[in-house]
Amino acid sequence: MKTLGILGGMSWESTAHLYKLLNQDVAARLGGLHSADLILRSVDFAEIEALQRAGDWAAAGQLLGEAGRGLKAAGAQGLLIATNTMHKVADEVERLSGLPLIHIVDATAAALKAAGIKRAGLLATRYTMEQDFYRGRMQDRHGIELIVPGPEDRDEVHRVIFEELCRGQILDTSRARFQRIAQHLSAAGAEGVVLGCTEICLLLDPSVDSQTPLFDGTALHAKAAVDWMLGGTTSA
Repeated sequence: MKTLGILGGMSWESTAHLYKLLNQDVAARLGGLHSADLILRSVDFAEIEALQRAGDWAAAGQLLGEAGRGLKAAGAQGLLIATNTMHKVADEVERLSGLPLIHIVDATAAALKAAGIKRAGLLATRYTMEQDFYRGRMQDRHGIELIVPGPEDRDEVHRVIFEELCRGQILDTSRARFQRIAQHLSAAGAEGVVLGCTEICLLLDPSVDSQTPLFDGTALHAKAAVDWMLGGTTSA
């Protein structure tokens, strides 16, 4: 088994869930007492969030890249950024860390392609929905178009992520709002909806919470990581 380095803490709520998914998948595949060979570097999310709001992505990339370099020094052979939004600086993090990166967009795209989906909705932070780093990679590398909610719904999704989910608050009222927004995306032509923020899977369960197929990027990222740990290669 290869050793995976994780850049987490963005937020720690979703990183804890990812940690569980990775270990459950390794145990399911290998049986017995097997668990995932992981090295976790959990950063202070307040510092990262402040850089996001300031638009200082260069500083954020430097911070995470240096943390990734530390993971390599500790023995990691590959890297997972446990957040969608910070994949905006994925290339810089990969360069500075010197580790191959398992990219969350590529992992999610593989599932969309397997389902025959060419046009999907995207629920994520405002940065991920409105900037091009996620949607652009999905379109340019994988030929899949992503559509996003209208401005008011984007604001609400972003608010719920930062004010509720990142703080461990799971509210039924917010679940209902997200279900409604997913229905609007379906009505606009989305064949499925990508949960493109690692916290959203804490609120929505793809098996029960939507009439539209939901694609949980966190779970798909974890699966791709275990594929790599047990003998696969990165798709980047």
